[in-house]
Amino acid sequence: MTFHTLIPKLLKSKQRNVYLLYFRARIHQSQAKYHQYDHESMAKTRNIGIMAHIDAGKTTTTERMLYYSGFSRHLGDVDHGDTVMDYMEQERDRGITITSASITFNWKGHRVNLIDTPGHVDFTVEVERSLRVLDGAVGILDASAGVEAQTLTVWRQADHYHIPRLIYLNKMDKPGASLEMCLQSVRDKLHVEPLVLNIPIGSGKNFVGVHDLVNLQSFMWDPNSSRDGSEFVTVPFKTSQEDEEINRARSDLVGRLADFDEHLADLVLCDTKMEDIPAEDIVRAVRTATLQHKIVPVLCGSSLKNKGVQPLLDAINLYLPSPMDISYGFAKYYGSDLCALAFKVVHDKQRGPLTFVRLYSGMLKSGANIYNINRSSTEKTTRLLQVYADELHDISTAVAGNIVALAGLKETFTGDTLTSSLRVAQAAAKKYNHEANERGEKCPTKSENNETLENESESTEVDSVTSEMVPILAGMTIPDPVFLCSIEPSSISVQKQLDTALNNLQKEDPSLRVEVNTETGQTILSGMGELHLDIIKSRLEKEYGLDVDLGPLQIAYRETVVNSAEVTEVLDKELNGKRQFVHIKLSVHADVANREFQHVELQRSPEHPLHIKHKILKAIENGVKSGLSHGSLLNFPVIHTSVHLHEFSTHYHTTLPMITACASMALQKALKMAGSVLLEPMMAMEVSTEESRLDDVISDLARRRSHIGAIASRRDTKIISVLTPLQELMGYSTDLRTFTSGTASFAMELSHYEKMTTEETQKVIDRISGFYSPKLY
Repeated sequence: MTFHTLIPKLLKSKQRNVYLLYFRARIHQSQAKYHQYDHESMAKTRNIGIMAHIDAGKTTTTERMLYYSGFSRHLGDVDHGDTVMDYMEQERDRGITITSASITFNWKGHRVNLIDTPGHVDFTVEVERSLRVLDGAVGILDASAGVEAQTLTVWRQADHYHIPRLIYLNKMDKPGASLEMCLQSVRDKLHVEPLVLNIPIGSGKNFVGVHDLVNLQSFMWDPNSSRDGSEFVTVPFKTSQEDEEINRARSDLVGRLADFDEHLADLVLCDTKMEDIPAEDIVRAVRTATLQHKIVPVLCGSSLKNKGVQPLLDAINLYLPSPMDISYGFAKYYGSDLCALAFKVVHDKQRGPLTFVRLYSGMLKSGANIYNINRSSTEKTTRLLQVYADELHDISTAVAGNIVALAGLKETFTGDTLTSSLRVAQAAAKKYNHEANERGEKCPTKSENNETLENESESTEVDSVTSEMVPILAGMTIPDPVFLCSIEPSSISVQKQLDTALNNLQKEDPSLRVEVNTETGQTILSGMGELHLDIIKSRLEKEYGLDVDLGPLQIAYRETVVNSAEVTEVLDKELNGKRQFVHIKLSVHADVANREFQHVELQRSPEHPLHIKHKILKAIENGVKSGLSHGSLLNFPVIHTSVHLHEFSTHYHTTLPMITACASMALQKALKMAGSVLLEPMMAMEVSTEESRLDDVISDLARRRSHIGAIASRRDTKIISVLTPLQELMGYSTDLRTFTSGTASFAMELSHYEKMTTEETQKVIDRISGFYSPKLY
C-alpha cells in the first residue's frame, strides 16, 4: 500500500488527529534535517576570487591550487599555454587572462568555488561582475613590486562590495622581493592594516619556505625531493625563543589581535608566554577581525616555484567567510525561496546561451521555471550545470551559496534577479514594503507602478511587480568606454551574421557597446581599450568565422553644457484619429557633481504644482536620456549636466512614446542654447623606470600635457604617478619602449573627464572631420 492510498484511509479513521500530528512531526523533522544539512554545507563553502595587477601570478596560483587539491593532474603553465583556467585561444596565445573563469574544487572538507579574474585594465568589468557575487577574495601582489596600479583598481572594487580579503605575496623568489616593502606599500596605498601570518625563509633564489606564526612551525620545500611542490617538510618549533625574528613577529601578531579580541587580551595581560597561546584562539581572532574588515591577513610564497600555496589554501578555509557569514541585503526577504543573481552570460556553440548565477537563498532544480524580476518574464531552464572552467557537468539540484550555470535562458541579462515564481516575488515585495513603511520610507505602490494612459494595455499581475517595487539584488557599475572605432564586414551578405555575433558579444560583455551611426549607417564599437577591441575582432574571426575590418581608433570624448538654458516644447498632432498633445518646459544646468544623469528634478511652484504620475515621469526621463546621449557639438554623450522640469501638461489620449519624443526634442533644443564644450578622458598612470631614464620619461610626459603627481622610489626603480590625456597616449607603449630600451613599463586606468582648451577642441573637430589621422598603437 502506497503513501497516497494510505492517506484517505487514515483520514477516515477515528485516530486521524493522531496520524495527522505524526505526519506533521515527520515532515517537520525531515525539513529540519534538510536545513541542518544545508547549513552545514554552506558553512563549508567558500566563494572566492583571485584578483591582482597583470602578471602578478593569479592564473599560476590558481593552477597550483587545482593541482594540489587533486582537481588537475598537471601543473598548468601560462607560458606553455596549457592552463586549465585560461582556456580561450586568445588567452593562451597572449598569455593573459581575458575573461573570468569559474571552477569548483575541494580542499580539506571544504567546497571552494573560485573565480580567476583578469588583471588588465581593459577587462575590469570582468573583475567587477565577479566580485559582485563573491564572499571573499585573495589579492595577489608581486613581492618585488608591492601594490601596483591595477591592484588599486580591483581593491577599490572589492571595497565597494565590502568583501573580506587575504593578501598573498607571490614571487618571493625574485631578486628584490621584500616583505617589509610590500607591507608598507599596502599601508600607504590600500589604507588597510596588514597582519602577517607567515614570514619567508630565505630570500630571492634562497627562498625555501615559510615560518607559520600561528602554529609556530616551518614549512620547507626541497626541490630535489618533490619538484611539483606537493611534498614539504613541517618542522615544529620547540620554543619561539629559538629565533628572535620569529619571536618578534609572533609577539606583534598576538599583540595586534589583542586589540580586537578580549580573550587574547586577557592572556597577554596575564603574561602568558607567546608560545603557550593556543593556535585555535589566534585562528578565531584572525577570522573575526578579517570578517569585520579590521585587518587583512598576509601570507608569502612563490607559486611558480611551487612553494607556499598549500598554506594559502588553508588560510582560505580558515579566514575567509562562508555564505553563512555574509548578509545579502534584499535576499533576506525571500526567506527559503529561490533568490539568485545572473552575473555573466556566455554563448556556447552546442548549448546556446549559458547564464552564470549565484544562488543566495533557496534551491534550484534542473528543468525548473524561473521568474526574472527585472524583465517581468518567466523562462524554463533546460539544464543545470556545474562549471569547471571550460568543462560543464550536468547536476540535478543546486542549493544556496553556490555558483552554477543555467542553459535555456534567452531573456536574462547580466545583473538580473531571478526567483522561482511571480508569487514569490510578490511575497518578497510585501515584506520589503512593510519593512520600508516601518522605517518611514516611501516605497512605490501598485497603483503608482501601473499608471497607464489610454491606448496602453490594462495592468496585469506581471506589470504589478517591477524592479522598483520588488527587492532586487543590486546590479553592477559598468565603466565608460574610452575608445571607439567603426567595424565593417568583408561582404554585405554577412552583415546579418555580424549583427548577431555582435549582439551575442555585447550580451556577454557589458563594457562593449555597439551603436549604429544614423548619419553614416556605420556600426560603431566602443570599448575599454585597444586590446579590448582587438580581442573582439579576434573572437569574431575565430569563433564566428567572420572577416571584419576595424576603422581607425578614436577617443570616446564627452560633452557638457557651458551655460544654463530654459526651453519650452509643444507637440500637438493627430495620430490614428486621436489628438497627441504634450507641453514641456525644462532647463539644463552645468553640474560637476552629477556625473551621469539619473533623474529629472521637479521644480514645483504654486502656479505649477507638478503632480506627475510615476509612469509619465519615467517616459519624460527616457526622453531626457535619449537627448543626452548625443551632444550638440560632436554627438558625444553629455555628462555633468542636471535637468530641471518646470512645466508639464498632456492630453488624456497621449501615448508614452509621444511624451518621450517631446522631452527628447526639448532637451536637444536646450543643449544647443546652452552651448557645449568637449571633455577628454584623463588617465591615471603609473610609469616604472630605471633612475637613469627618469629625466627622459618625465620630459616625454610633459610633452604629452601630463600632470606629474608624485615620484616614489622602489629600490633601483622610480615610480611616477601621473595624469595624462588619453589622446596623448596614442602610440605611447611603443615610444616608451623605444627611448628606454625596453626597461620601462606603465599601467593606466580612467580617472575622470576634463574640459579641453579651445585649441585642442578644434584639433579634435578637424581630426574627426577627416583632416587628421591619429597615430595608432
